[in-house]
Amino acid sequence: MTAPDLRPVDVLTVVAVAEVTPSVRRVTLSGTQAAVAAAGPTVNLLVPRVGDAAPRWPHVARDGRIVWPEGSHGLSLRSYTARRQDSGSGTVDIDFVLHGDGPAAGWAAAAAPGALLGVAGAGAMGERPAGYLLLAGDETALPAISRILAAAPPATGGLALIEVADAAEEQPLATPAGIAVRWLHRDGIAPGESTLLADAVAALDRPEGDDVFVWVAAESGVVRTVRADLRGRWGLGRAQHHAIGYWRRGRAMAPAG
Repeated sequence: MTAPDLRPVDVLTVVAVAEVTPSVRRVTLSGTQAAVAAAGPTVNLLVPRVGDAAPRWPHVARDGRIVWPEGSHGLSLRSYTARRQDSGSGTVDIDFVLHGDGPAAGWAAAAAPGALLGVAGAGAMGERPAGYLLLAGDETALPAISRILAAAPPATGGLALIEVADAAEEQPLATPAGIAVRWLHRDGIAPGESTLLADAVAALDRPEGDDVFVWVAAESGVVRTVRADLRGRWGLGRAQHHAIGYWRRGRAMAPAG
């Protein structure tokens, strides 16, 4: 019997998959209104082993702690930002970047209608409104960047710097008129080995005034370089930026942050 202070994790079911770009696969999942509302914007996903039709799901304690089942369970915990949530229709879209051999990329590559995915908590993206926004990230940050841009007030100004493999990886984004989008193409350089994003930020002058917010997410080493530039040359305080390593080159990471 489940202890009274534990609740089952929410489980979503794959209803559709779509190839957004050559390296990004969108998985549409269905669940209860409560489960879909809990699946974002940044969500902790419980990813089963490929082919496991009956995962041994953990429970969630009242304080949000995940209580894992004893013995082997075959689940990996990963953090993603939902590209879209619609609790009315009970669906949520998660975009998976398929480079690398991590468990989430493997699961997404094999995902088909009927596959299951667990939800074990969610959090904010770390953004805040400002008169000038600088958004900088690679393809793993695109879902979060797309949500921040879509929610930005029409009068917001700024720039979005997005590093992707090549032109085929660009995606349409709903953007306020005052925010420009600049795509940075690696053109054969492996993910995490390019300095494109850090160099692009280093080439920018700090906007005038204090109504500035910068949001950065990419490979951990790249983010460290950008963060140091923002704190040093730009002089940004903690409340003026959010910089987080979404993944680490050569390592299949646990949840971001």
